[in-house]
Amino acid sequence: MYHHPWLPNLSHLDEMLKEIGVKDVDELFKDVPQEIRIKDGYRSLPQRAMSEFEILNELSASFRKNLNLKYPPFLGGGICPHYIPYAVKMIMSRSEFYTSYTPYQQEISQGLLQALFEYQSLIAELFELEVVNASLYDWGSALAEAVLMSHRINGKKVVLVPSSMNPFRKEVLRTWIYGKGLKIVEVPINNESGETSLEEYKNILNKHKDEVTAVYMEQPNFYGVVETQLDEIFTEAKKYKAITILGMNPLFSAVIKPPGEYGVDIAVSDGQEIGLALNYGGPLLGIIATRWDSTLIKQLPGRIVGLTKDVEENRAYTLILQYREQFSRREKATSNITTNETLMAIGVAVYLSLLGKNGLITLAEEILRRSHYAVRELEKIGVRKAFSGEFLEEVALEFGKDYTEIHKHLLTKGIHGGLQLDKTKALYCFSEVHTKHAIDELIDSIREVMK
Repeated sequence: MYHHPWLPNLSHLDEMLKEIGVKDVDELFKDVPQEIRIKDGYRSLPQRAMSEFEILNELSASFRKNLNLKYPPFLGGGICPHYIPYAVKMIMSRSEFYTSYTPYQQEISQGLLQALFEYQSLIAELFELEVVNASLYDWGSALAEAVLMSHRINGKKVVLVPSSMNPFRKEVLRTWIYGKGLKIVEVPINNESGETSLEEYKNILNKHKDEVTAVYMEQPNFYGVVETQLDEIFTEAKKYKAITILGMNPLFSAVIKPPGEYGVDIAVSDGQEIGLALNYGGPLLGIIATRWDSTLIKQLPGRIVGLTKDVEENRAYTLILQYREQFSRREKATSNITTNETLMAIGVAVYLSLLGKNGLITLAEEILRRSHYAVRELEKIGVRKAFSGEFLEEVALEFGKDYTEIHKHLLTKGIHGGLQLDKTKALYCFSEVHTKHAIDELIDSIREVMK
């Protein structure tokens, strides 16, 4: 066993292992799969602490093994590459904003609070809902918080979700609600269109009618398919007094029906599509919004920035409804969140302000043009849509061949293809950063394999 040369701890190590009830250090790593475990007694690891220079050289050698892509990835799955103006990055990096906290000293943090208030206002306008909090962690955590809100309001324990929802978010939801004893019931899709089956939904809703705490839908769904029956789905849910939750891509709220127009109780989303980098999957920005209803607002998690006046009748920003929060009344708090994604919310506010309403519409329309161009050209070489439903920036494609081999071929060309769904299908994303040249080279590379 390796020991640090300047921190001898032979006896201390034994005492610590005994205290936590394990016989040796190896037992601490038993969750690491055997096939990737070091099996030489750690002799292949450095035998002394490495210097900063040595560590940098070691990591640089590893990084050089990475594949350098010629174009932004076409990888779908809920996180897509977009161009972020440098003004967004510059403003986010200012020391006044560079924090993941909402301020505790409100009277001396008016600038940060105003920026967060503007973020809330922009999302409220985009989603056509009245109340937005200052941020959550990501789409998955926002969804989980929305479901727990529903459970606190009506006490029921069944959550209806589409089988076509993002599987990564589904696992987050499953983890969060486990301790409360809530149950997820999935509604199957129509295998032809890719949309949620309205008939199956009505049957399942009727079966669990007295147990359903919330009905959740995604727009578009994980396969990129636009759901066209949301009005009927949410109308049916309200007959059984279930809370209605819609997860929506915020970028396309500018060109298709936003959550508020469906009359939903809660909307959830992620800000990555509107001003945030891929960041290797994080940090992201959980968005949650509700309609103007005191029952919903009282159960809303996280910080809310409000606008008031000070003693001199000047405009003042402050954190409101703090009785909901865990630092105020831990045992009655709506959520355990305190540290949040304030910095990411600032970035989204800057991005939306720079683009404006017309800019956002133009961007969404340009993405639609590129994604539909790509699918039209792919269909000419034998690739087809997996579902007939309409799509936006993401689309599930059927290749009719082993996609693993296609993906490997694309990597040799410096192209990262879509997310593999099964043996012959993959989920592709096309955005404004995918030029016609990049799309054409993708198609040419796929054509080589499809012959």
